[in-house]
Amino acid sequence: MGFWGVPFPWLLVVALACSCSSWVLRVEADDALPDCRFPAMYNFGDSNSDTGGISAAFDPIPSPYGVGFFHKPAGRDCDGRLIVDFIAEKLKLPYLSAYLNSLGTNYRHGANFATGGSTIRRQNETIFEYGISPFSLDMQIVQYDQFKQRTAELYSQATDASEKSKLPVQGEFAQALYTFDIGQNDLSVGFRKLSSDQLKAALPDIVNKLASAVQNIYRNGGRSFWIHNTGPIGCLPVNFFYNHNPPAGYLDDHGCVKTQNEMAVEFNRQLKERVIKLRQELPEAAITYVDVYAAKFGLIGNYKSEGFVDPFKVCCGYHENYDHIWCGNKGSVNGTDVFGDSCKDPATSISWDGVHYSEATNHWVGDRILNGSLSDPPIPVTQACHRH
Repeated sequence: MGFWGVPFPWLLVVALACSCSSWVLRVEADDALPDCRFPAMYNFGDSNSDTGGISAAFDPIPSPYGVGFFHKPAGRDCDGRLIVDFIAEKLKLPYLSAYLNSLGTNYRHGANFATGGSTIRRQNETIFEYGISPFSLDMQIVQYDQFKQRTAELYSQATDASEKSKLPVQGEFAQALYTFDIGQNDLSVGFRKLSSDQLKAALPDIVNKLASAVQNIYRNGGRSFWIHNTGPIGCLPVNFFYNHNPPAGYLDDHGCVKTQNEMAVEFNRQLKERVIKLRQELPEAAITYVDVYAAKFGLIGNYKSEGFVDPFKVCCGYHENYDHIWCGNKGSVNGTDVFGDSCKDPATSISWDGVHYSEATNHWVGDRILNGSLSDPPIPVTQACHRH
């Protein structure tokens, strides 16, 4: 996401996973396993899964964000729900409260540590420069560790049921689902600051730092991990707002920035290899790798048959002849005041604001990943506690 709705192509991300130590099963694609019961979910990520963290820490995300489902701004860089919201619905859990949101929060069934603009590796810049969040993945893990310790103290000190009802039960941390949706902003920062060779050389360190976060939670009792890879960043419409006439060979057959997608594919290849290694290192964990890239890229390649219109046209904001006024902001176009409002039917748009997807897209992608057709091993999220 961009800061205060400002577009930054370096802001997105993805990752998730899962386990349960009581099963020692070899899971095949067609095995009919019983559903898992996840009493809670804890999410780590960026704006793709932020349910209010960056809005709580800085300026709230303005209207018309949230208009399509919540009918008001809801701390999400979308017109409605995110993939993490659809995961919660599938698991029959409430939407996750942001850890940084101190008002009206209920953490009985989990918490969300994601913030828009987050990266896996710490970045030496402020959110006011390029929209990169100060809450990198290592800080989100520190926040989780503090959350786990502090809620245990509060739960033991609680004097009535109403106080306890908003706090997690300590024994359920081991039974929770831990989801990761982060990494794309690391690539975006790299596109801006590094050469292609330098960014490629940095990928192993980025991937290993994500693995370290999983290992930390495992050491603290977590067993079920659901890890999303990163999406086709080269297909984000923001890439074309300031590059109106790309040179020959710059775009692929779908109209996406070829080199950016190639870097995302390489990141995903290394991430998948690291997940396979993590399964060996963490014998009691169930870790599921989810190919979000395939879902999003497939949608862009077949958008018409899926009921969408122009994959590179943004829904939220004024965008004509590449003059762009962002959602919720006012600006002047040819001397006329223009308000960056939303389009008439977000359900026909793949992109919400040029950087983030519409609820319709998140729903479409969510349907495909939640049923296990894009996960490795191929299992639905409701069976993600089984070890493989």
